[in-house]
Amino acid sequence: MNESNEQTQLNFEKSLRSLESIVERMQNESMDLDELVKLYEEGIGYLETCQKVLEGAELKIRQLSSRIKSAEADGGENG
Repeated sequence: MNESNEQTQLNFEKSLRSLESIVERMQNESMDLDELVKLYEEGIGYLETCQKVLEGAELKIRQLSSRIKSAEADGGENG
């Protein structure tokens, strides 16, 4: 795994943990509306980070799957 992939993984893991923490706090703590809105806004930021990383992973998987299918098709024509 290269440094960029490791950083992406760390960003995803950190964002996911932070998002989970925010959800837990919102469920378990009594807080006023301003605090809830602030936490909600913060949580949306973490959610967006997670979604971007997952979309990137999905794209990479599709590209790899396409390469595999292409290689299989090329191999089938030559064999």
